[in-house]
Amino acid sequence: MRKKETITTIKAAKGERKLVMLTAYDALFASLLHEAADMLLVGDSLNMSFLGEPDTLSATMEQMIYHTRAVCNGAPEAFVICDMPFGSVNTPDEALANCVKVFQQTRADAVKIEGGTERAPLIRHLVDNAIAVMGHVGLKPQSVRSEGGYIVQGRDEESFKKVLEDARAVEAAGAFALVIEGVTPDLAEAVTKAVKIPVIGIGAGRATDGQVLVWSDMLGFFEAFKPKFVKRYLNGAELVRNAAKTYAEEVKEGKFPEDMHTYGK
Repeated sequence: MRKKETITTIKAAKGERKLVMLTAYDALFASLLHEAADMLLVGDSLNMSFLGEPDTLSATMEQMIYHTRAVCNGAPEAFVICDMPFGSVNTPDEALANCVKVFQQTRADAVKIEGGTERAPLIRHLVDNAIAVMGHVGLKPQSVRSEGGYIVQGRDEESFKKVLEDARAVEAAGAFALVIEGVTPDLAEAVTKAVKIPVIGIGAGRATDGQVLVWSDMLGFFEAFKPKFVKRYLNGAELVRNAAKTYAEEVKEGKFPEDMHTYGK
């Protein structure tokens, strides 16, 4: 059993070891994944992967708390982060009230909040009230409608400077780490060097302090589309389909259940 990470050990990892983060949405997969991962993120990506929505925006506080409780129950030794859903952190007071709900109703260790300079005062308010915050800069899925899609950041000077400024603001506000998503590798490297907190990349190249992937992407269960940055370490969907097909054939042919699967007198 691995020793549970803390904010202190995560921050100390910068420059010393690469950090591994995976998403998890339920107790079963949390129990399977936590040994490999330093952190488990209960991402609002569950809305796309498991509810079939086109984006993350309709995820609710009730959903996030439910799934975070499940992950904490399945992997009590894991460092668990709850993604704060769209619309739950519009003001500092609203954000604090919702984050307090997360901490009171789950055993989450931290929350994750999208946004940079505009979110810095809010992050500071949370940190000052004992809420551990992971930031999220670069491509922000919760801004997909207002920004006109999933647009890679850092390909022009303006977005390069903006993401760098955002990362510094999030660090100054007291975040213990940040996710950087959908940016050019040179921007991710610049951000990683510019801040003293760990930078976890997704679609951001190798120069970051760690990586995060959605587990259903990484294991090949989600087939609707495959982002360029995803590497599939298992063809999970095919394995499940084949297993279900074999089960169905054995039922139809009378091969299942066998004697070993039945109760004796």
